[in-house]
Amino acid sequence: MTKKKSNTNNYQIPKTMKAWVLGGPHEMKLVEKKVPEPGQSEVLVKVGAIAVCHTDIEVLHHGHPAMIEGKIPFNKDFTMGHEYMGTVVKTGENVDEWQPGDRIAVEVHAGCGRCAKCREGMYTSCHNYSYRSKGHRANGFTTDGGFAEYAINNINTLVAVPDHLSDEVATLTVTAGTAMYGLDVLGGLVAGQSIAVAGGGPIGLMFIALAKALGAAPVIISEPRPDRREMAKHLGADFLIDPLAEDPVEKVRDLTKGKGVDFSVEASGVPIVVNQILHMTNRGGKVCLAAFANGLTPTDLAYVVSNNIYMFGIRGEGNSAVRRAASLLEQKRFDPSPLHTHTFPLEEADKAVSYAENQTDGAIKVVVKMN
Repeated sequence: MTKKKSNTNNYQIPKTMKAWVLGGPHEMKLVEKKVPEPGQSEVLVKVGAIAVCHTDIEVLHHGHPAMIEGKIPFNKDFTMGHEYMGTVVKTGENVDEWQPGDRIAVEVHAGCGRCAKCREGMYTSCHNYSYRSKGHRANGFTTDGGFAEYAINNINTLVAVPDHLSDEVATLTVTAGTAMYGLDVLGGLVAGQSIAVAGGGPIGLMFIALAKALGAAPVIISEPRPDRREMAKHLGADFLIDPLAEDPVEKVRDLTKGKGVDFSVEASGVPIVVNQILHMTNRGGKVCLAAFANGLTPTDLAYVVSNNIYMFGIRGEGNSAVRRAASLLEQKRFDPSPLHTHTFPLEEADKAVSYAENQTDGAIKVVVKMN
């Protein structure tokens, strides 16, 4: 008989904690909140560090895609933030998969576990999204996230952090999981296939790093900022395109002997870039839409249909993509550490979000580190 691990430990857990909550649109407030208790299949995580994601900025200003019981999260004592790591300090009832002291990074979505999509493993497409009452949780979107000293996580959202990763770099595990989900499970990228990425933000750059690690060739980026293009080169891009100086579609066609790439990623969120990405793609190729675009985006669907192009969107990570990304990190198959550019304490999380939003001082991945 397997001995059940005890959830008792020597961690001194306070009754209250510091946490940032949403007020109205554009408003973050630092408050004292009650430290939550883990339930069945849950653990309490002492947050070590959390990275700012562009989706956090969307939530701050617009609420969506965060929702609580089907409603926008403003003025509901809601804590956003989903790209965090930390240490398990308490386990819920019947939890023996993890124990206090385990150093972990987190996946965002647990899903409800009861709908058809969750049972297929597509918990990022959960039919009960936002309804905690039905068992769904997506930390930082439908349940409290990591801009706080403590957070609750379902056991299925945890991945081990190897000793060689700093807290700051470990926060990038989730970003890597999102890129992995687009590349392997949904995209089916095969080593030796060519790829073009439009947009050198954190997710676009992570696509570059992982595509290289998975054997894509050549790896091409289209990005107007020279510092981001240089970062892409450092992460493994073979060819750099400045879309303000040359036609990116013509350049990609030139680089691929007129055929276009096998796989392309739209990671800029700029509406006109969608059609550029389509026309960079080879017949029968795949297009991954990895960025939110505000408003309707004109798309050359006739080109998509006539060239048998497969288009798909990704909603964060899924199908245990974070675990696969974490495995590559543990094996040192790629190094995302150059993406981490700035660090702030918890008390300055609002400043960290501002730096990320405005790309202040060349900010790429901005991290909030707990004391």
